[in-house]
Amino acid sequence: MSRSVWKGPFVDSSLIDKVEKLKNQTNKPPIKTWSRKSTIIPEFVGCSFLIHNGKKFIPIKISEEMVGHKLGEFSPTRQFSGHTPADKKAAQMATVTTPTAARATKSATTTSVIKPKEGSTDAKK
Repeated sequence: MSRSVWKGPFVDSSLIDKVEKLKNQTNKPPIKTWSRKSTIIPEFVGCSFLIHNGKKFIPIKISEEMVGHKLGEFSPTRQFSGHTPADKKAAQMATVTTPTAARATKSATTTSVIKPKEGSTDAKK
């Protein structure tokens, strides 16, 4: 369920205070925050934040396209490690494969084809 329009976007009051202090400075250090639920407002554009994802702080530079979104959307909390070991092995083989290795595997597969001998039949007698 979304927030009421008449209430306006939720922004942590400490974030607003920190951004107001940074507007007067020329060298702007990033603002460290745990408030992932805060909405990005136009006053944040150009500021950089360190957003906590539960383990570490992710550096984010706020742009105009981010206005209206939440800070937590830009700091993922989960790391995707892949589906199975077979997928990891296939991806590794695809990156390791070179043109010479591809030729070597191609020649190995074409020469290992077993052909039946000329006078033999498979029918039982």
